[in-house]
Amino acid sequence: MKHLLALLALCTLHAQTSIQSGAAPVPYQRPAMPATPASDALPAQTIGPDDLISIMVSDCPELSRSFRVSSDGTLALPLLGHRIPAAGLLPVELEDKLAAELAAAQILVQPIVSVSVTEYRSKPVSVVGAVKSPLTFQAMSDSTLLDAIAKAGGIAPEAGPELLITRKDSSPIQHVNLRKLMEGDQSLNVHLHGGEEVRIPEIGKIFVTGNVKMPGAFLMQDNSDTTLMKALALSQGTLPYSQKLAYIYRKDPVTNKRTEIPAELRQIMKRKSPDIELLADDIVYIPEASGKKLAASAIDRIAGTGQSVVTALSYRGY
Repeated sequence: MKHLLALLALCTLHAQTSIQSGAAPVPYQRPAMPATPASDALPAQTIGPDDLISIMVSDCPELSRSFRVSSDGTLALPLLGHRIPAAGLLPVELEDKLAAELAAAQILVQPIVSVSVTEYRSKPVSVVGAVKSPLTFQAMSDSTLLDAIAKAGGIAPEAGPELLITRKDSSPIQHVNLRKLMEGDQSLNVHLHGGEEVRIPEIGKIFVTGNVKMPGAFLMQDNSDTTLMKALALSQGTLPYSQKLAYIYRKDPVTNKRTEIPAELRQIMKRKSPDIELLADDIVYIPEASGKKLAASAIDRIAGTGQSVVTALSYRGY
């Protein structure tokens, strides 16, 4: 009890000394608002529908939390009887707008408002086609075409020579030379602002079947300059007893039916006829000369039988 009385006397003496010395009393200062952690706040760009924003209002816990912008771009807040347009505003612009609304509604006097974006959903960019991991991500202010390709895991081996950028507005499809982009042409590394679809079409394929060593589907190089002889080289050449003619089955873009195109295979291989250029999705069929193969098999059997007879006679001493 004695210690408490001594402490009160000391505080009273200090206050009297301050008044006599003419020192001005220290005014009350509003505590600073806690800043949004840097790991939660995304780079500032315009707010859009379905974005998640974090609002901090001093001395107003009802408004100091996260809110989702509605699909029509407006914001519904407690204590305010009407919706606040938020789409198209930067976070700092929304701060001023909310402060003005709160002051006009006489909810707070000189309100201090802080706004940050914690999740963007209004700026989707889709990457599809010949990439390793197709995905959709939210564009930031510095997102580029190369960033989109990197997020998709890179280009797949079957990627074609160009990529296509489709936007939600009525602007035409943008064609980008993929090889030049990957070689470092920065003029092709366009910025993405959200609402784009980046599509990398697969390169065309040709199909080789029939009397060849390795039938299968083969990628065309740059969708052009692929010929019948190159197709045979990709399939490691023909097997013995192939016919003189090969057949190319090509799809008609109008009827969607395939037409048969005969090719003088023997003459082309002897360089007596020009090589034939192939198109994507062509089927090359190399028929087998079954009659020649059957005759050759019979000759082999006859030759084998004769050799056996000669061996037997030699063994018996004839």
